[in-house]
Amino acid sequence: MDIALDLGTSNTRVCVENGGKVIDAPSVIVHDQLTNEIIAYGDMAYKMLGRTSARYEVVFPLDSSVIAQSGLVEELVNIFLCEVCKSRVVMPRVLACIPGEITEVEKRAIVNAISSFGVRRVLLLESAKAAAFGSGINIMSPHGNMVVDMGAGSVDIAVMTLGGVSVGKTLKIAGNAMDDEIIKYVRRQHNLIIGKAMAKSCKEAIGTVSYDNDDKVFRVKGRDAVRGLPKFIDIKSSEIMEVIFDIAKDIAIAIGDVLEDTPPELLSDIHTDGITITGGLSKLKGMRELIENATNMRVHIPKDPEDAVVRGLYKAIDYIDEAEAERNSLNPLMMVY
Repeated sequence: MDIALDLGTSNTRVCVENGGKVIDAPSVIVHDQLTNEIIAYGDMAYKMLGRTSARYEVVFPLDSSVIAQSGLVEELVNIFLCEVCKSRVVMPRVLACIPGEITEVEKRAIVNAISSFGVRRVLLLESAKAAAFGSGINIMSPHGNMVVDMGAGSVDIAVMTLGGVSVGKTLKIAGNAMDDEIIKYVRRQHNLIIGKAMAKSCKEAIGTVSYDNDDKVFRVKGRDAVRGLPKFIDIKSSEIMEVIFDIAKDIAIAIGDVLEDTPPELLSDIHTDGITITGGLSKLKGMRELIENATNMRVHIPKDPEDAVVRGLYKAIDYIDEAEAERNSLNPLMMVY
């Protein structure tokens, strides 16, 4: 049995060989701080965000797509894998994604967290490669392709050819950083304290990085920072744009920096085919146009871009046998542990 695992900062997605996607849930866990017992996980845990007593803690154990709290990540991985692997007669092989720029220590932490379930083999594939597979791009050919995977914790930018990354860069600012900026702005400008869930809902509802005549309004609810009483305000999309635009601009600049370092032959291919962007942040209004203006290139967004990585991992399962056979050689596609 082979399992594709997209262990993301915000959401975890799991696909099973011959079964397709079976799990798509928030990467969040609630545990009892007195007994260390797991109270809830996934969607149920996300609903408890900001609503628990002092005894219980709601935790996103991954930060910028790397492990921040190893014990809780192991618990989360074990819970999700138990849901898809009912029988333990045959130990599964798990193919998981990792950020492009990751240390050996961080890589080993991910391998150990997955291995704690008792798997036969752990294989790792870079997020940008998986996103390319999931977008229908053939990265095994001698042709340059540029993919930008924009998630909650990080942005992976990669120029790929012959199954490997020619030029790449990983940014630790992404969707979560935008949420944090919205929280700070609402507190500073309106004396209103809101939580991460409210900030994320606001960004998804009216978030934009382009000027628009249709200035949408979203009602933000929280606690008055002065009086300590419940309070709500109506915030406009033009305000949100001013708050998150700098982060979006930094992403566009980083894409331009990678293009500057790209060999001319590969750059010519990218100019012909365009840039593919994936991940939940790619759906932010105006993001595609911002990147197009910054690079003077066409930008494509595949269908369901937030699922591109797990779709790619699912397709890459076909290469696991080949990777295992060549595990002692320098396989350009995936790493075997």
